[in-house]
Amino acid sequence: MRHFKNIIIGFGKAGKTLAGSLTSHGEEVLLIEKDPMMYGGTCINIACLPTKNLVINSQRGVKYEEAFETKEAMTAKLRNKNYHKIADQDLATVLDASAEFIDDKTIKVTDESGTEELTFDRLFINTGAESNVPNIDGLKIDDKIFTSTEMLAKKELAKNLVILGGGPIGLEFASMYAGFGSKVTVIEPMPSILGRFEPEIAQAAKADMEADGVTFMLKSSLTKVEETEAGLNLTVETEDGVKDLQADVMLVSVGRHPATAALHLEKTSIEVGQRGEIVVNDKLETSVPNIYAMGDVAGSLQFTYISLDDWRIMDNQLFGDKTRTKKNRPVFANSIFIKPAISSAGLTESELKAQGKAYKVLTMPAAGVPKAQVIGNPRGSYKALIDPETHEILGATIYAEEAYETINVITLAMQHHLKAEDLRDQIYAHPTMTEALNDLFKF
Repeated sequence: MRHFKNIIIGFGKAGKTLAGSLTSHGEEVLLIEKDPMMYGGTCINIACLPTKNLVINSQRGVKYEEAFETKEAMTAKLRNKNYHKIADQDLATVLDASAEFIDDKTIKVTDESGTEELTFDRLFINTGAESNVPNIDGLKIDDKIFTSTEMLAKKELAKNLVILGGGPIGLEFASMYAGFGSKVTVIEPMPSILGRFEPEIAQAAKADMEADGVTFMLKSSLTKVEETEAGLNLTVETEDGVKDLQADVMLVSVGRHPATAALHLEKTSIEVGQRGEIVVNDKLETSVPNIYAMGDVAGSLQFTYISLDDWRIMDNQLFGDKTRTKKNRPVFANSIFIKPAISSAGLTESELKAQGKAYKVLTMPAAGVPKAQVIGNPRGSYKALIDPETHEILGATIYAEEAYETINVITLAMQHHLKAEDLRDQIYAHPTMTEALNDLFKF
């Protein structure tokens, strides 16, 4: 039985970065990944980067087949780079194998050569998350029904696509495929999309997506799926009664859950939460000494930059002054890459009202920003909420071109408790979308 000082299960953002930290401090590490196509983690291979690459190329008017090949080349390049960044280090070993627990101190790994039991001083779990698949009559993942993972591997453009779920992933695929020329229909049980965003901005985004060819079936539930040689027959319950819907392909996009099933945590004393996440404290420690969990599997918000920040916490706890924890995580933004993108940070009006906190609303149209006219897409608006006494920014939502860049200026200001007028009076490069802050924060 081999023993390792450090074992990491999962080649995700936090895990791969931690492997580099461990070797830089002279410690050996075994990094286990069950799927060689997932070196680098979810973001590089089946999420953020390939989807954003396709979104950008759809907006540029690139044909789907060409965009697909570009995406494949990019992910292959990044996957190879990430593999060698770890595997080429003397103190690191990458093992292509599945891993499961035997007990609190032992795991079993299985690869083509057989099985082996391993022990460790420290173990880090970074297995990410998997797509939810609801229990609906006739619904099964196959060659016509996909999760986002399989959808990204589809070489042919779906002519008639139905998306189950109007969350961030579903909306990005809807915008992307509409841009490539597909007929897209989104089935969503809620009365609106983007329920966690400012409602007026969510409504504007829905109207713009409809103008781009996306059809929304809100307050609707898929109840039955029938597969035919021609495609799919879908039974949908709506406010106006039961409707039949036809599609070539369906994307199931109803959220993701922590990927823990294959680990057999029931054989350990590791505590698991109600959503299947591994329960950790603010230092990312599990209920078992010397076993840690990071990223999506630990119930962290499912963003790659949060997984990266989990690495920062872990690195600080192992090799730093032990001051970084989940409690003092910096202010961060949330972005959805539709056309244009929506980015938000902090609190919304409804959240401030629920807290009984006073606030002042500042808004402006994106059309008032010269760069929006230069780009040729003046859609959208800016909204900020500030404290009427301190003038600190309490929250912001941007629905405009390059929102995902501008929001970072706002989160930095929020993190350091700058006043709105600090952003108002700043000199920004011209022409940029960030110049909007000069006008947005006039009050």
